[in-house]
Amino acid sequence: MLIPVILSGGSGTRLWPLSRKLFPKQLMPMLGGKTSLLQATAGRTVAKAGISSPILVVNEEHRFMVASQMQEIGVHPSGIILEPVARNTAPAVAVAALTAMQQEDDPILLVLPADHYIKDNEAFLAAVDIGVASAQQGSLVTFGIVPDKPETGYGYIKRSAGGAGEGAAPIERFVEKPDRPTAEEYLASGDYLWNSGMFMFKASVFLAELERFNLSMLQACQAATSGARLDLDFVRLDKTAFSGCPSDSIDYAVLEKTDKAVVIPLSCGWSDVGSWSALQEVREKDANNNVCIGDVVAEDTKGCYLHSTNRLIATLGLENVALVETKDAVLAAPLDRVQDVKNIVATLSRDNREEVISHCRVFRPWGNYEGIDLGERYQVKRITVYPGQILSLQKHFHRAEHWVVVKGTALVTRGDEQILLSEDQSTYISLGTVHRLENPGKVNLELIEVQTGSYLGEDDIVRLDDVYGRSGDAAVKGEE
Repeated sequence: MLIPVILSGGSGTRLWPLSRKLFPKQLMPMLGGKTSLLQATAGRTVAKAGISSPILVVNEEHRFMVASQMQEIGVHPSGIILEPVARNTAPAVAVAALTAMQQEDDPILLVLPADHYIKDNEAFLAAVDIGVASAQQGSLVTFGIVPDKPETGYGYIKRSAGGAGEGAAPIERFVEKPDRPTAEEYLASGDYLWNSGMFMFKASVFLAELERFNLSMLQACQAATSGARLDLDFVRLDKTAFSGCPSDSIDYAVLEKTDKAVVIPLSCGWSDVGSWSALQEVREKDANNNVCIGDVVAEDTKGCYLHSTNRLIATLGLENVALVETKDAVLAAPLDRVQDVKNIVATLSRDNREEVISHCRVFRPWGNYEGIDLGERYQVKRITVYPGQILSLQKHFHRAEHWVVVKGTALVTRGDEQILLSEDQSTYISLGTVHRLENPGKVNLELIEVQTGSYLGEDDIVRLDDVYGRSGDAAVKGEE
């Protein structure tokens, strides 16, 4: 049996300000339409015969969005494993392999990052068929993208001599991201492929090689998996064990050390969607080679990526620039420098800027909320609750709340009473009062919340009951 393993723990820092820690690029429709990168990845293999439901390894803070997106496309994962902390791809694959071994008798795993773009799915699936044959023979397969330009943003894989063609070839060496002249040499030689970060192997073979080269990592993953517990539809790894696991990529931990690694060349219109320049290449362009998304007016502008989410972007005389606007941040950079956007994110993180963590609109399993205004001793939010959804039963020690319904119907628990509110009606939740908000209707409930008090932080939530199984300490992360 072939089981896809989809890795969805990344934060996509190079696509800031659109990609944020709590709402990263893999959960967004970065390529247009309504399908997220994660949904496209999950849908890429499910229709193929002989492929089982996927195992997803995700950041625990994204769990409800991931589960909702899988439900939207009719994919039922055989497991959604929650990483309590980020430990790179090797531990993520290890816990997936251990979980898969509990489901099947030594399955073949197809490891896929959640955030890649593949234009030609038939070519991709044909390469998967070739990979299955190699994996069954005990090889650790990686897929190398046939380069069409001297790319400096990817690592490379050099095939061993005589490894040309479509079949699997032994790997001579892995190469870090090269400079431009070196990349041009790699392209001209025909011996080098881009390292796609996609792999295939028997679960037992990978675990045996991990034991051989990094025993402490395997032991930590075994402890995290054996100590895991079910939480609704999720598998929560043992936090202490997984936090103690060494952090490393699958390339460094295993692939670069093993003698079992082979590479299969793949030409499928692939991109890792890792930067604004990568998006500029794969998105539809206008007559001046510009990608224009949202409300954009571009005069005498060429070869740019222009992305508006809230307001008009107007450009004049620009060339080869990325300009990305969100409600709370704007990025402007030459397209040949967008790989360094991660440096901006690092600076913002050091300054504890909220713009790194979340958008003005924050998504929750019950809906979303958006900050409208914030001042001394008051805060205003627009709250949307999806039909049939319900917030936790809670109280606050430092703030009172006033709710005004602007659309739909709200069922409000306030102390010992329940109140049904329709449009233009309101209620007041005094400080310390136990309360809950529910949407009993068939359309979205929208309301304006005005908070007043001495402290308005999201960690002033004492959660008494929650239908989503969130523990009280989750309120520290701002989970209403």
